[in-house]
Amino acid sequence: MTAPVREWVTFQDPKRKKHIWHVDVTFLASNYLCIFGQGCQGVLTEKSPEMAQGCCSYGAHSSGAKDRAHVNKVAAKLTPDDWQFLKKGRTKKGIWAKVGKDDYRTRLVDDACIFLNRPGFAAGPGCAFHTFGMRNGIHHSDVKPEVCWQVPLRNIEEFDEDANDGKVHHRLTEFARHGWGEGGDEFAWWCTEAPEAFVGTEPVYRSLEPELRKMAGDALYDDIAAYLDARAAAGIAPVRHPAATNVVFSPTRTKRAPQRKTA
Repeated sequence: MTAPVREWVTFQDPKRKKHIWHVDVTFLASNYLCIFGQGCQGVLTEKSPEMAQGCCSYGAHSSGAKDRAHVNKVAAKLTPDDWQFLKKGRTKKGIWAKVGKDDYRTRLVDDACIFLNRPGFAAGPGCAFHTFGMRNGIHHSDVKPEVCWQVPLRNIEEFDEDANDGKVHHRLTEFARHGWGEGGDEFAWWCTEAPEAFVGTEPVYRSLEPELRKMAGDALYDDIAAYLDARAAAGIAPVRHPAATNVVFSPTRTKRAPQRKTA
C-alpha cells in the first residue's frame, strides 16, 4: 500500500459562501522557513548562494493594475538607503517592463530585479521594499509586489464549469516549481523541496500568519488555525512534507524568531 504524500482539508469560506478552500495541511504544518542569505541557493540554472539573489533573479510579475499602482506608490517612498538602483528606477524607463499584452514585471538591472540590492550595498543584499519595511516597522507584505510577499504560498483558484453552480475552489498550498511554469524545471535549487529550508521553530500557518490572513481573510484563517491547533493538541500529526526532516506542529505559540526573509 502506497502511503499518502500530502494531506488536504476542505473549508467553506465563512464570508463568501460560494468559495471552497482546499488547504494543504502538509505544507502549512511543516517547519518551512525562508533562508534567504542563510543557505538559499537561488533560482538560476546553477546553485549560486554567493549572488544572494534568492528568487528575485527574473523580476516580479504584477497581478494587475492595482498591484502596479501599489508598487509605484511604495517605490516613490524609497530612499537611497533602501534602494541600490533608485537612480535607474527614477528614469523614464521606470520600474516596469511589458512582457505580454496585459503582463508586466519589474524591470531587470544586471540580470536581476531592479529592486534587488546586491552584495556590497550598505544596507545589505535583499529586496529594497523589505529593507524599507524593516526600517519603518512595516510588515513586508504591506509593501512588496503581491507575488513576492505570497511566495512560498500560493492560492490557485479554479471554477468547476461542469457543475455550473458558480462555486470557486481555492487550493491553498506551496509555490512549487510548477508555479513558475516551464522555467521552474531549470532551477538548480528550489526552497520548498530542499531540506535545508525546513528549519523553522513554528509551523507555516503560524510563521506566515500575516500573509495567510491577507490571502484567505481573517475569518477563514482563524478557522484553519483553530483546526490545526486542535489537531496538534490531540496529537494528530499531519503527513510529513517530503522535504522536511521533522514536523513542528504545536498549538502553543512560541516566541517568533527574528525575521529572516529579506528577498
